[in-house]
Amino acid sequence: MSTNQNLAALSDAGISVWLDDISRQRLAGGNLAELIESRSLAGVTSNPTIFAKAVSKGGGYDEQIADLARRKVSVEEAVRSITTYDIRWACDVLRGVYDAHGGVDGRVSLEVDPRLAHDTATTIAEAKALWWAVDRPNLMIKIPATEAGLPAITAAIAAGISVNVTLIFSLDRYREVMDAFLAGLEGAREAGIDLSTIQSVASFFVSRVDTEIDKRLDSIGTDEAKSLKGKAAIANARLAYQAYEEVFSGPRWVGLASFGAHPQRPLWASTSVKDPDYRDVMYVEELIAPNCVNTMPEQTMEDFADHGRVEADTVRPGYGEAAELFEHLARIGVDYDDVVKVLEDEGVEKFAVSWNELLAEVESKLAAHAEDENRG
Repeated sequence: MSTNQNLAALSDAGISVWLDDISRQRLAGGNLAELIESRSLAGVTSNPTIFAKAVSKGGGYDEQIADLARRKVSVEEAVRSITTYDIRWACDVLRGVYDAHGGVDGRVSLEVDPRLAHDTATTIAEAKALWWAVDRPNLMIKIPATEAGLPAITAAIAAGISVNVTLIFSLDRYREVMDAFLAGLEGAREAGIDLSTIQSVASFFVSRVDTEIDKRLDSIGTDEAKSLKGKAAIANARLAYQAYEEVFSGPRWVGLASFGAHPQRPLWASTSVKDPDYRDVMYVEELIAPNCVNTMPEQTMEDFADHGRVEADTVRPGYGEAAELFEHLARIGVDYDDVVKVLEDEGVEKFAVSWNELLAEVESKLAAHAEDENRG
């Protein structure tokens, strides 16, 4: 099976290609292994929406759910059993990538219950429980970048848990995330943990920024406002990368790196285009820089495989233009602080809704299997 040249070139340019999807069907059918060979796949991310969709479609989970029903487990335990099973399987499929890349790639992410986004202590406890349950070195635990999530990130890293920080929209919050990561590494070092075993990515969401700001530009309605549509998300991500370069070249980081620590890589999330007027791979093409991850739905991955273009660096030359764009947006009345607050609140709520849908789907299937068992 030949490797796609566009995605191989993207990897060579410094972008680790991760898939934003998982399902029992994808695992059992061998699709994940195929993507490693043909699409330079180097990691997988999951979220409650992905799992809710996976469990609701097809019969791939029926046997496990039937066994869980016979054991009369709670719906919460059933969901944990289902999700950790898939993630453990995916970790095993990607173990070769993990070994070949010295543990940097080959990672699979599993999210804590999003209803805990504002509960620090329980998020920490859940992160530890999921880490133990999956029991694979190439796991990452996803923790949201809420105010309550920040100390949980530090605590998880300090315990030696690799973390994918999710739902980052704001540049200020991103700096807080990097600070939480460094504090966690410092705690891990004090605890005698080998820092080289800890990996982290910071998932900076992209397309949703354009969706929200474009809506506000349409409301303003002037030609000037409309001329700025489709530009804010990429600019926001570029300024995030600038912040990353500043932090991970500073003295605090240099000291940790001397103990074997790996930097927390920027991860471009939400990279499927929501507006059909935009180029379908622009959130991949315009965010190419060293030491990054781009996690894509399979359709975006296939679009890039078909017609994606790779330049060596499409991020750092745009720092000045990105800063000017946000100054322009402020002048015409787009409140950046309000935009990112709305996006964070909506992101937490959407994942909580998806989690509840997942619980309801599993509960329904448990009940159906229990009824069949009683009739039998």
